[in-house]
Amino acid sequence: MQQKANLYRWDSLPKEVVRPGVERTGFSGDNVLMVMNWLQPGMETRPHSHPFEQLAYIVSGRMKFVVGDEVFDAEPGCVIRIPPNVEHYGEPIGDEPVLNLDVFSPIREDYRHLVEYQQSDFGAD
Repeated sequence: MQQKANLYRWDSLPKEVVRPGVERTGFSGDNVLMVMNWLQPGMETRPHSHPFEQLAYIVSGRMKFVVGDEVFDAEPGCVIRIPPNVEHYGEPIGDEPVLNLDVFSPIREDYRHLVEYQQSDFGAD
């Protein structure tokens, strides 16, 4: 079966509540995964690392990004590369929520549940 092209709106995709103040949803292609995060001021930060390269784009709001020993103040339009296996976390600055888009390649298997709504796009009904 031929794969389909579909148009989606981030706002209408099913969101997962990760913890208080953190929600996300995903969108994938064959080999890439995008994850949109809604981050609220005062959210609990959780430094972590993973074996995936991560690209983070700040859509709205301001955010402090800690990547290894470096600290970045990121605002809309900023892009950050997080190398594999480097501890990192983000924290909203001020009282405005942050909308942050992460891109992973290859697709993270532990995030595949975020894109189950896309099954029909790939010919699996």
